[in-house]
Amino acid sequence: MNTDFPGNALGMIETKGLVASIEAADAMIKTSAVQLYGQEEIGGGYVTVYVRGEIGAVRAAVDAGAAAAKAAGDLVAVHVIARPHNSVEKIIPDSVSVVKLTADED
Repeated sequence: MNTDFPGNALGMIETKGLVASIEAADAMIKTSAVQLYGQEEIGGGYVTVYVRGEIGAVRAAVDAGAAAAKAAGDLVAVHVIARPHNSVEKIIPDSVSVVKLTADED
């Protein structure tokens, strides 16, 4: 996982269903100054969305994303890690990388 925010928080929301994950991602990036790192689909409809940023921003974003996911579908899990250890960074799937937004999408 490419970490443009080394040492900063990692926020994760897991949902059952793509729509709930998209709602969560939308709420997270609209709520706080966080960077969307992507999503991972593990099968069975389970999707995890990842964001990075300062701890306060990530917590606010994850709270908003969890509420949006719950309203849109099934919220499975929510978690924030304040400063993931380098060993933890290594186990985050390579498929999860920084989502590059164009100027029109900011």
